[in-house]
Amino acid sequence: MVDNISVSNLPASQKVPNTWQSQCGPLQAFLEDPTVTEIMVNGAGKIFVEQKGIIKKTPARFDNEQNLLQLLHAIAKAMGRPLDLEHPLLDGRLPDGSRINCVIPPVAVDGPSLTIRKFSREALSYQQLIASGAMDERMAYFLSCCVQSKINVLVSGGTGSGKTTLLNVLSTFIPQHERIVCIEDTAELKLKNENLVRMESRPPLDSDPGVSIRTLVINALRMRPDRIVVGECRGAEAFDMLTAMNTGHEGSLTTVHSNSARDTLRRLETMILLSGIEIPYKIIRQNISATINLIVHASRCADGQRRVVEIVEVGGMEGDVILSQEIFKWHSSTGFKSMGFVPGFVRHFKEKGIDFPADFFMDQYTVKQNSHKKRA
Repeated sequence: MVDNISVSNLPASQKVPNTWQSQCGPLQAFLEDPTVTEIMVNGAGKIFVEQKGIIKKTPARFDNEQNLLQLLHAIAKAMGRPLDLEHPLLDGRLPDGSRINCVIPPVAVDGPSLTIRKFSREALSYQQLIASGAMDERMAYFLSCCVQSKINVLVSGGTGSGKTTLLNVLSTFIPQHERIVCIEDTAELKLKNENLVRMESRPPLDSDPGVSIRTLVINALRMRPDRIVVGECRGAEAFDMLTAMNTGHEGSLTTVHSNSARDTLRRLETMILLSGIEIPYKIIRQNISATINLIVHASRCADGQRRVVEIVEVGGMEGDVILSQEIFKWHSSTGFKSMGFVPGFVRHFKEKGIDFPADFFMDQYTVKQNSHKKRA
């Protein structure tokens, strides 16, 4: 039997007290280990972790199901959220920004489930991504030019592919004088700009209708943003995000969950249909084609490494089909490679004062030392 808990409606960002930390038990070592990026508890007897991109089962375990439930209840109480028979799901974040999800019986058939996606306290830099093999110098330089010149960029990828990390890195290329409105389900991004407003959605709960991402995107348009950054588009807010990008907020950034760059375009179509606005498919595709300039697709590869595996230009229509062209691609046999294609929006770089090399996309080109620092 799961005990019912009644808690007051405290802010989700309230600091978790020591009572929660004292009940971590077998999870404490994983929470303190910086190499562990995800903790997955499948009932009291099964604890898995992700370490360096590889998921492995650990010998750690809770003594019994009741101890695990007590930990979940302590977390819920500290977050000011109910976790009981009527509310068996809990999604939120810890004070350090880590995302947490809890599921309890009877919804969780094999016992209580706890998932913690950890985030480093400091956002990674583009230099660190290059050093780790997530991208090469030429790709980083190209992306910095795209962000500086206000190209609309969409970051895509599957679960745990590094979309949020990549979005953080792209945000470092935004000029410091620009005003950014950042919108997320759970506050994970670590944007450094001084003129920054951060907003977090609130899920509905009983009589509280909550505040959706879509509502926050619409409200952001009234806040005089130079750019809007949405942590992830999952539904109807995709239509409002595209509208913002196409009506004076160029250079905005967001992420979409998808399996490939081409799949991202199909996902966008589906999400726009969820907005409830009756628009013909061809008009939707024309809107996507005219708005999204670049898709940066990340993936967690077989060796556990997170990489940028595709950078694709979007633009134009051929009949009812959105045209796209690969600019960079990663392959296990060739590594990162320029496809020799020059995207049409490169002409805007010069308008923004960027002296972009004419031979940049040729195989023999190498990035000059410190070229990023001039733009970061």
